[in-house]
Amino acid sequence: MASKGSLLVTGASGFIGHRLTLLLAREGYDVWAGVRASSSRDGLEETGARLCVLDLDSPARLRDQLRRHKAEAGAWDYVVHAAGVTKALRREDFDRVNYGGTAALVSLLREEGMVPRRFVFLSSLSVYGPLHERDGLPFSSTADRPAPNTAYGRSKLRAEEFLRRLGEEFPSVILRPTGVYGPREKDYYLMARSVQRHVDVGAGLRPQVLTFVYADDVVQAAGRALTAQVPSASAYDLSDGGEYTSSDFSRLLRRELGSGFLLRLRLPLWLLRAASACAEGWSRIAGRPSTLNLDKYQIMKQRSWRCDIGPARRDLGYSPRYPLPLGVKKTVEWYKKEGWL
Repeated sequence: MASKGSLLVTGASGFIGHRLTLLLAREGYDVWAGVRASSSRDGLEETGARLCVLDLDSPARLRDQLRRHKAEAGAWDYVVHAAGVTKALRREDFDRVNYGGTAALVSLLREEGMVPRRFVFLSSLSVYGPLHERDGLPFSSTADRPAPNTAYGRSKLRAEEFLRRLGEEFPSVILRPTGVYGPREKDYYLMARSVQRHVDVGAGLRPQVLTFVYADDVVQAAGRALTAQVPSASAYDLSDGGEYTSSDFSRLLRRELGSGFLLRLRLPLWLLRAASACAEGWSRIAGRPSTLNLDKYQIMKQRSWRCDIGPARRDLGYSPRYPLPLGVKKTVEWYKKEGWL
């Protein structure tokens, strides 16, 4: 099969980046896995991609790395930018990595004559913030003006705005997935491990509307965005098209795990906030980012995560293949196969 072109996936050592690297290589792209020098290469050999060390934190080193790659292998035809952080010791780290790393990569690709045919940026539904907490309407990439209330969401929005200012000078597409789960994902894995131990912990006492998207559907959207004829910096929300209660995910985990009885605990928000503050404080003492922190608390506190995937269906031809029951089944199968559960 002839190659569809050379493609760089940044953040290839991460959960979504690894899945992008594996599946886009199978689709016929000549994939380069972009990783930090210190990143784990665990599992990347199975993707068949070639490694490319990129230091997004250092523009000077990154320039040298890009120049070296261009001289040895030429510029990439496509770039999928999945590198970023979802948790950090300090709030400014979100901006430094998620915005600063994106801006540095894009700027240097332009300066070094390496502008790709399409640059796909993995953003997040968190850019919207709690816009529709009162009316319950779905987030809309065409009608809503994002107003994030987390450092993570603000850093992603700032990167989006940087791409939008470049317009057609730098052909990009922005994808905003909701909660992504699947093989290698570690936050939902903690939920699966808890359910296996017969405990389900939920956030808040009021009903919550959640949305999910399986990692392979994110890859599908990214693959379609690479060649879609859409204006530069167009943004698209991604989910599996369904809406779920806070207990649906744990109920499906329980079914796949055969866990028997389940003790359901619903923490009031004041208690969850106190626990988040304690976890964040301890993470700073230990020097390791915590999954539970005050930034994440704002996300868990939010009651509505509805989103409109109509534009992605229409413009990208996106068609989710993994509703939550199937996605959870495949995820748990992978956890078991790999000995995580």
